[in-house]
Amino acid sequence: MLLDNLRLFLTIAEKGSLVAAARETGMSSTTVSERLAALEAHYGVVLFNRTTRSISLTEEGRLLADGAKSVLSEVADLDTLVRHGAETLSGPIRISAPIDLGRSFVSEVIAEFTEENPAVSIELSLSDGYVDLVGQGFDLAVRFGNITDSSLRLRNLGSYQRFVCASPSYLTSFGTPEKPEDLLNHNCLVMRFGDMIDNVWEFGSGPNAQRVSVKGNRIVNDGSLIRDWAIAGHGIVLKSELDVGDDVRSGRLVSVLRDFLPPPKPLQMMFPPSRAQPRRITALAEHLRRKFGVS
Repeated sequence: MLLDNLRLFLTIAEKGSLVAAARETGMSSTTVSERLAALEAHYGVVLFNRTTRSISLTEEGRLLADGAKSVLSEVADLDTLVRHGAETLSGPIRISAPIDLGRSFVSEVIAEFTEENPAVSIELSLSDGYVDLVGQGFDLAVRFGNITDSSLRLRNLGSYQRFVCASPSYLTSFGTPEKPEDLLNHNCLVMRFGDMIDNVWEFGSGPNAQRVSVKGNRIVNDGSLIRDWAIAGHGIVLKSELDVGDDVRSGRLVSVLRDFLPPPKPLQMMFPPSRAQPRRITALAEHLRRKFGVS
């Protein structure tokens, strides 16, 4: 019964409400509430902060969510070992990735991995914004840049350059910037990452580093759409070589300010701070590393 209540607890945390968890599990809201109360009584702590509109994990709830995922994954792995043998991978994986990268590299990895391991099911969530791995129930996330949350476990997927680029038609109409400050006179297409707008673009490094606050008539939280806008000639964009490398090589986009670009940024896999990691997640992580050419 405790394991069942832990599974229900994780569903509540993932769905964000008792009502949503009830819909997901097919239980009544009363049953969900009673079983959550039983779990809180068992541990002697409050697991959720509750308001009339929302719930969120307490510190004790976050600790339990982390540990419960580990325990339930180990139980699932043990079940697999007993039923199917040591070489079989099975069970669910939830992964978050940036939109452009998720549609290309990550989706290809998922297709290959699930073909080799048909007992594994993968849910891919595409978002360019911040994700709460524990609170949203993700097993793995892929993100660009340095990760500030020291509690997460990280594995590097290499470092990649960000290009400032625009379509040939845009550059013909409005000219090509020769130095970073020229961007102040251009329409720059700006990404939003959660609450942060990425409108301060960095150039160079060390004593030659400079930051330019760009502006434009379009802001979006979808990396795929902003790339489409740039190709269509609506402005200048700042994107990873993984996202626009093929566009630059084909001539759909032109990379500008190449002499001023900052050092490449890391691409990293993030994992929740659990003590154990199911074999299916370890295997998928290794598949991703091979895809990106990381040994």
